Order: sequence, then C-alpha cells, then structure tokens
Amino acid sequence: MSGQGLEQLEEHLRALTPRGIALAFSGGVDSTLLLAVLKRLRDEADFPLLAVHFHSVLHTPSERAEAERLAAAIGVELVVIDFDPIAIPGVADNPPDRCYRCKRHLFEGLVELARTRGLATLVDGTNADDALVYRPGRRALRECGVVSPLEALGIGKAQVRAMAAALNLEVASKPSAPCLATRFPYGTRLDAETIGRVAEGERTLRAMLGSDGNLRLRVHGAVARIEIDPARMLAALAQRGRIVEALKSLGFEHVALDLDGFRSGSMDGPATLATSLDDSRTI
Repeated sequence: MSGQGLEQLEEHLRALTPRGIALAFSGGVDSTLLLAVLKRLRDEADFPLLAVHFHSVLHTPSERAEAERLAAAIGVELVVIDFDPIAIPGVADNPPDRCYRCKRHLFEGLVELARTRGLATLVDGTNADDALVYRPGRRALRECGVVSPLEALGIGKAQVRAMAAALNLEVASKPSAPCLATRFPYGTRLDAETIGRVAEGERTLRAMLGSDGNLRLRVHGAVARIEIDPARMLAALAQRGRIVEALKSLGFEHVALDLDGFRSGSMDGPATLATSLDDSRTI
C-alpha cells in the first residue's frame, strides 16, 4: 500500500513542479513526507523548491529547531517567518474561527513570499483525515489557492506514516503537535504569559513521562488538565507528587489527570461545532 501510494503521490506532485513550489513546512510527519518526496523529484529534474516554517509564541522553540534540522537533512532551503498571533485581529479572543483567521494571515504572507521568489504553487500537508474533523483553517487554504496533495489523493494519517516509514523518515511515528492555542477553551483570552506556562508545563511533563506518545496540557482557568494516552496513565500516577508540584510552581491551583485520556480536538465540543464558522461567512 505504501509503495503504491508513494507512486501516486510522486505523480501528483510531479505535475505541480514545473513553475516552482513553496511548501508550508511544520516539521510534522505530513509536511516532512511531502518535502522528502519533492526533494526526490527535484533530484530527477531540477525545479525551484522552498520550505517555509511559521513560528510564534504558539509554537515551542524545539519545533522551530526541529524544522530547521529536518529541512537541512533533506537538503531543501528553509525560510522561517516569525509572527505575532496576538496581533492578528480576533485571534487573541480565541474564537471558534481562530485557526481560520490565523492561517488566512499566514498564507496571505506566503502568497506574497512565493510571488517574490517566482514560485507559482503553494502546497501544504493537510491530509484526508483533516476533512473529517473541525478544521476551520482549511477554508483559508482554499481562499489563498493552497494545494493539499495528501487530501486530494485521499491519503490519511495512517498511510502518511506508512509512506514516511517506507522512506526511512525519522518522523514516521512523530506525534501531532497542533499550536498551543488548542489547549484553551474557545473564548479564553490568549496572552504570551499564559501560553508560555502551557509550553513549559508540557515540556516538564514530557521530561518526566518521555517524549513518545500524545500529551496535552489543557487549561481551564486555574485548572491544568492533563491528557495522555491511557497506556501512560500509571506512569503519570507514579509521579503524581512531582507532577503536581511542577505544575503548581507554574501558577496552576489545581492539577487533574483526564481519565478519558488523550483526545485530539477535545476542546471542540458539540456546542462549538454547532455555532462554528461556515464557508459563506466573512470576518
């Protein structure tokens, strides 16, 4: 399956290459797979290729360093764009369409960068599974003319990981790492200090529990709610005292371990989805 899928992906991407490609590159498994395949295609027939990484307080410093390292290892030029998400209109209020507002701002900048570099095609790593869950940022991609090859080919996360493993990419089993704004309920005011506490809390938890697997530190006012894979809960409970002490030292008054375990998009409840942004609404 991975071999056939790779051939289809290569063929799809090959058709996009003649006029140059700018790839939005997070350093996650989806965009790393695309960058590796595009590099293979460029080795066959040269074309302009640029990876672009967006970095802000909503991302940990390690994410930037990892993106830089991966791009260098693959052998593709990387441009890092630093931005202030709090300054983007509406983002600091963390509304349900926050991701749309932020991505629209970012990809408008990517459109301009691609234009100045003579790159005709904008590509990102949205996969087919993203169409099945709440992803308001996908609307911004459509509006800015961004191409999502994985989604177009019906390639979901499991197949992406299989392809990455087939190419011996070290990120094949890398957990997803959405921006830190996803740790807060919609409507919670975002600021650099609060976001920084979450980043430090997750860094501390991973140092205690290991870097493998899924982990989120969700914030509900003074409560820090830990989501981890169920298989790791006993390990967390074994370090209960250290975890409580560490998170309270960051300013949280209460620390909770969510017995439901890790759930992607757990802040996207039914009420939020019922009132979420539809494709006809404008900001």
